[in-house]
Amino acid sequence: MADAAFLALSVLTIGTAIAALEFRSLVYGSIALMGTLGGVAGFFLLLDSPFVALFQIAVYVGSIAVLILFTVMLVRRELIFTKIEDPKRKWAGIGLMLIFMVGIGAIILDSGLKSITTDEPPVDFRDIGKDFLTYYWPALILMALILSSAVIGALTLARREDTVNEQRAD
Repeated sequence: MADAAFLALSVLTIGTAIAALEFRSLVYGSIALMGTLGGVAGFFLLLDSPFVALFQIAVYVGSIAVLILFTVMLVRRELIFTKIEDPKRKWAGIGLMLIFMVGIGAIILDSGLKSITTDEPPVDFRDIGKDFLTYYWPALILMALILSSAVIGALTLARREDTVNEQRAD
């Protein structure tokens, strides 16, 4: 059952990541990015860490991806670049990705991960939450300020000044 769930999450995550890169519409690309980040949260659930999975959903899917989506919808500027369609580049990218994945897979298989044992007890999610609120609160506040400044920047970029060139006839 876990293998089927892992395979389904892998297909979802990789498929939506490729879709996020390939969609021409930035809105659809942002929605595909949300699917990718949701797939990563599913991997955390499979690793039996629901706190990190919910944190992934809350911070990345809920905050950052929605912030990207709202920024794209607010700005609505014309694209300043043109996409060059070259099938050679696409196949070269796919080939490099496959070589990279085979290399990483070989490293992981030879690393001996299955033989690692630990005597440490599992960490309780309450301890993680307590650490977030006692030790890591400055980082959380800094992230909130960065997200707020990104929204302010998006609103500044979205602000339009409607000026009409008035020509006077003398």
